[in-house]
Amino acid sequence: MSLSGASERSVPATKIEITVSCRNLLDLDTFSKSDPMVVLYTQSRASQEWREFGRTEVIDNTLNPDFVRKFVLDYFFEEKQNLRFDVYNVDSKTNISKPKDFLGQAFLALGEVIGGQGSRVERTLTGVPGKKCGTILLTAEELSNCRDIATMQLCANKLDKKDFFGKSDPFLVFYRSNEDGTTVKIDVYDWDRDGSHDFIGEFTTSYRELSKAQNQFTVYEVLNPRKKCKKKKYVNSGTVTLLSFSVDSEFTFVDYIKGGTQLNFTVAIDFTASNGNPLQPTSLHYMSPYQLSAYAMALKAVGEIIQDYDSDKLFPAYGFGAKVPPEGRISHQFPLNNNDEDPNCAGIEGVLESYFQSLRTVQLYGPTYFAPVINQVARAAAKISDGSQYYVLLIITDGVISDMTQTKEAIVSASSLPMSIIIVGVGPAMFEAMEELDGDDVRVSSRGRYAERDIVQFVPFRDYVDRSGNQVLSMARLAKDVLAEIPEQLLSYMRTRDIQPRPPPPANSSPTPAPEQS
Repeated sequence: MSLSGASERSVPATKIEITVSCRNLLDLDTFSKSDPMVVLYTQSRASQEWREFGRTEVIDNTLNPDFVRKFVLDYFFEEKQNLRFDVYNVDSKTNISKPKDFLGQAFLALGEVIGGQGSRVERTLTGVPGKKCGTILLTAEELSNCRDIATMQLCANKLDKKDFFGKSDPFLVFYRSNEDGTTVKIDVYDWDRDGSHDFIGEFTTSYRELSKAQNQFTVYEVLNPRKKCKKKKYVNSGTVTLLSFSVDSEFTFVDYIKGGTQLNFTVAIDFTASNGNPLQPTSLHYMSPYQLSAYAMALKAVGEIIQDYDSDKLFPAYGFGAKVPPEGRISHQFPLNNNDEDPNCAGIEGVLESYFQSLRTVQLYGPTYFAPVINQVARAAAKISDGSQYYVLLIITDGVISDMTQTKEAIVSASSLPMSIIIVGVGPAMFEAMEELDGDDVRVSSRGRYAERDIVQFVPFRDYVDRSGNQVLSMARLAKDVLAEIPEQLLSYMRTRDIQPRPPPPANSSPTPAPEQS
């Protein structure tokens, strides 16, 4: 079920099942307790309209319901999927399609539920003036197919010869012959360049039988039913031997987040003079009373999504390429909040506030150095390699990099750390250097050493300027594209280090009911 209402969507990372409970609801019935029901609404990314997604069942006479009916949603890490939960009292006289007794509501993003401790959150219900509406408790559970990956090593002997001038070029085709997957049928073919592959034979097995190869070899006779029927002395068309069989579990991004992995978000903003005087409307930093600058929009779009996965919501924020007070020294890594001891800002709004304050106090200068702030985040990432923390650095810049050699070296070094780098280019520059750092086509290298992983994602801001003026939709597209690679980059680090997700913190399968209120 699409949550955005937009016509173009990426493939969902997974499906998430939301379980709903409420505690201490309002009691609107005179002779009994309320009969609650919860309605879930999702918000269209394009129109910002709320649309009903689904409803729980009605539970009679309780102020602490644990609903059985769950909501299953497609999950996109790179999008802000806004949800609204409305709670109603539905009595026997109420039209259930249009319940009237409103008990409260809660607004939050799907990412907030997944990013909560153990993928659980509790929110206060509001919306009834002068009343305490109680709370709603939400639990997210990933729905996925079997994540076991089976790796087999097989060899064949004395297969029927199908080629006139040479030996056969065999390959195997695996089929599940029933829905539960217990029986496996395997066909053996001789490969032909023109696609008219010759059938050699077949055999059947089962998952249980395959798994025995962990302790012993298993030999299968390859049989061709046509030859078996025609030739009385037919034995087989060769054999296939299973030499080894191993099973490993494949973990998902949600597994790590649910196990407590935190995304640590750091911001670095370009304060070089090429951006223009912030007091002039032509500046990329211009603080208009009517709309945010390109820098502020990019920061808000990306930060509002990623902050859901950081429990303390404290974000280090830096500027580079400016002369800073009081001495007027050039700095390529100064805290936006002017606190060298603690560069953390409270939430994305705190980062924006510190950014605006810095524009009033520093002098835009130059040159454009990336390496200092990359190395700063890399030093923090190097201290924690157990999978509990993953660092994401957002760099917003307008121009050509002045320390390309040092930046490449910093990226190569950081590629072995739990870290990703997002670069958003604002303004009319061509950004060839940024494209070079985005290692999608050619892996970044320095002094003959290649980056261990692709950790850089670059996008030009101008590609997301909506001519219709719909900034909300444009910034949603920007966030979607710059964040799309983060889950896979995190997983690639965990796989290369053989780090498995921690088990979720212990909790009851359903919240402990509060005492019923009269």
